[in-house]
Amino acid sequence: MSETSGKAWDTSLYKRVLRYVNPYKKTFYITGFLVVLLAILTPIRPKLIQVIVDEEVAAGNAEGVLNLTLILMVLLVVEAVIQFYQTYMANWLGQTIIKDLRVQLYERVISFRLKYFDRTAIGTLVTRAVSDIETISNIFSQGILVIFGDILKLIAVIAFMLYTDWRLTLISLIPIPLLIITTSVFKKIIKKAFQQVRTQVSRLNAFVQERVTGMKIIQIFNREEVEMSHFEQMNKLHRNAHIRTVWAYSIFFPVVEMLSAASIALLVWWGTKGVIAGYTTLGSLMAFILYIYMLYRPIRQLAERFNDLQMGMVSSERVFKVLDTEAFIENKGTFVKDKLDGIIEFKNVWFAYEDEDYVLKNINFSVKQGETVAFVGATGSGKTSTINLLGRFYEFQKGEILIDGVQLRDYELKGLREKMAVVLQDVFLFSDTIYNNITLNNPEISEEAVIAASKKVKAHDFISKLPGAYHYDVKERGGMLSVGQRQLIAFIRAYVHQPSILILDEATSSIDTESELLIQNAIDVLTENRTSIVIAHRLSTIQKADKIIVLEKGEIIEQGNHQELLAQNGQYKKLFELQFKNEMQTIN
Repeated sequence: MSETSGKAWDTSLYKRVLRYVNPYKKTFYITGFLVVLLAILTPIRPKLIQVIVDEEVAAGNAEGVLNLTLILMVLLVVEAVIQFYQTYMANWLGQTIIKDLRVQLYERVISFRLKYFDRTAIGTLVTRAVSDIETISNIFSQGILVIFGDILKLIAVIAFMLYTDWRLTLISLIPIPLLIITTSVFKKIIKKAFQQVRTQVSRLNAFVQERVTGMKIIQIFNREEVEMSHFEQMNKLHRNAHIRTVWAYSIFFPVVEMLSAASIALLVWWGTKGVIAGYTTLGSLMAFILYIYMLYRPIRQLAERFNDLQMGMVSSERVFKVLDTEAFIENKGTFVKDKLDGIIEFKNVWFAYEDEDYVLKNINFSVKQGETVAFVGATGSGKTSTINLLGRFYEFQKGEILIDGVQLRDYELKGLREKMAVVLQDVFLFSDTIYNNITLNNPEISEEAVIAASKKVKAHDFISKLPGAYHYDVKERGGMLSVGQRQLIAFIRAYVHQPSILILDEATSSIDTESELLIQNAIDVLTENRTSIVIAHRLSTIQKADKIIVLEKGEIIEQGNHQELLAQNGQYKKLFELQFKNEMQTIN
């Protein structure tokens, strides 16, 4: 059972959902009025039929029959028009509310720290933003107002029945207690089944998203059959969850039909005797047959409506759980500076991804304006963690980080990140044009500026040869380009945004020698006259750095320029000689 199963009718949750109606109260009230009007009008038709049969037909008044029939037809048209507008407005309200809610959810998600995405499956978030939110629309289109209308219709029908003939009413309602019990049992079963369906949908989405993203690994290691087996198992669980809902419906609906038929049978038996005995009329009997259909149809639908409402509430709790997550970055800083000098200081900084399992320990270093500082060290030594703190993608626990003498957390976050650019080893390109991938749809960056930057980093030649040049669609994740080409586009992206602080995270670690020469040129262009922090895999690319910081197990063990570190005969020299030796062996 879903973790939300016990809270589907949480009053506070229910009230929170209804708050989203506030901007659209007028539409809500109009829809509610139409629901009430429809509930009142519906039972009038059987009453008119009774009058036609008992009064006009019995009196042989053809004109009266015609007039009442015309009124009946007009009433049907009016009901159809009201039904149309009520259905349209209820669904419009539901879709409009979830549009607002989806925007709010997406805005929340993109404000989360990267730590949140480290432990949350992307497929689960996709389910929350698409499938779960879509289900919430049922609260308004198939839930609150429609349930209220069905209940009101039941009350109106029973009131008309009692007014017409109380004896026939009691006979007709004999199966109702059994129907109420059946509906109550069905509601519990279907609720549990739907919750299992939602859980399996979320798991299936997460599974497919991860496997499609990692398809290259699956194929490289020949894991197709294994992953297919896992998918078939998850798909089977998804199917079984759906079948449980089908099983419940396949029992409930026939039972309702049987009880409805039993009610009509009792009515015909008793009503026929009443017509013969003279204590009821044929018109009343005909009206009651229609009343029974009007009575059982809303009761049957109520079970569905309540489950739509319940599933909407379950989904809303899942969505609100994301909205209530305290994983977003607190942007309490207000300090804004038009241009950063790029003076960086780390003072006794400690950082852990989880609790007190520190990956950075007592980090101290400084970067002067315009300097290039490189970080080297084994995998897991804390290089990437250090640069992640600068953009506040993660929050450090102890110590101080200052930029231009101002505490990092005092900076307004958006303004701070606008002054920084990061080029990652694994370049991500959107399924869009080269131009849009460089500008990130920033209208302030012209195509001329993009072309000028491309020429600066010597990428214009290869781009201009592509079909459409800068308007060439690189497809998903830039799959139509080589690793080196994607890396050059990332450099152009950084250059056109003119950052005060440039961060390069192992930007030359997975490219060929020819591409490395182009990228090394791009690095020289980008780092000129700006503070730059470089995480280096190939030590040959950082020999010109003003300062090299060697990390080991989250601690700084050496600092200095290339010559100074070689002279120390420490860890840096060992790394350099080992790498140089490997490169010479590769050449030979």
